[in-house]
Amino acid sequence: MRVVIKIGTSLIAPDGQINFTWMRSLIDQLELARHEYVIVSSGAIACGMDSLGIKRRPRKLGLMQATAAVGQSRLMHTYERLLFGKKVVAQLLLSSDDFSSPLRYQNLCKTLRQLLRMKVLPIVNENDSVSVRELEGAFGDNDELSALVASALGADWLILLTDVDGFFRSRGVSGKLDLVRAVRRVTPAMEAACSGKSQLGRGGMRSKLRAALRATAAGIQVVIANGNHPEVIPLALQRRVGTYFAPLRVKGESAS
Repeated sequence: MRVVIKIGTSLIAPDGQINFTWMRSLIDQLELARHEYVIVSSGAIACGMDSLGIKRRPRKLGLMQATAAVGQSRLMHTYERLLFGKKVVAQLLLSSDDFSSPLRYQNLCKTLRQLLRMKVLPIVNENDSVSVRELEGAFGDNDELSALVASALGADWLILLTDVDGFFRSRGVSGKLDLVRAVRRVTPAMEAACSGKSQLGRGGMRSKLRAALRATAAGIQVVIANGNHPEVIPLALQRRVGTYFAPLRVKGESAS
């Protein structure tokens, strides 16, 4: 089984500091000998802020790019430490051009599939250190990027990890929020009901819904779940936590 896991900034680097204990717990949940995994990891800018002693997310483009470059190195070093002796890891820094150019997209797909054949675990992130469009939020804190990667690989699952339990819907006049356990189709009304995003990240529930819509259209099962749950990965694959999004078509069939 092929699983793409997207990790938000709020999990990897809360308050701008790498949460090594949480990352180790997540890696321990992966059945590395049984399944193929790709991790789409946010957190480079937050990690760079910690290394450089920057307290607030930079606004000037040059400082953002430099901070991302420092943080990406630290982020990959952390993954290498956590997976030492278990898996070889590879870094892929992508931009929107890698998906809009047919030739670059073809090369990306070949590279990802070759890495998986070699039993390597790819760690994917936006190319924040050079790409202006990504820093402006083209991928919505990697949510859309994870859906694009999952589609390129023909993944079976996309798990979007965040710091909330899933997608919540307001109950009538009372305004009480209820966790939606299963969604058959993402609607404009669902997107309109979402608001807010993290201080260090760029995403939010709206971008996760859009990622779910894109992935399910490609025949991929999607779960939005709270990454702080100690068994979030195995339980997500059993549809026992978070919000589950059913595929809109059987994988491999052409869209109608």
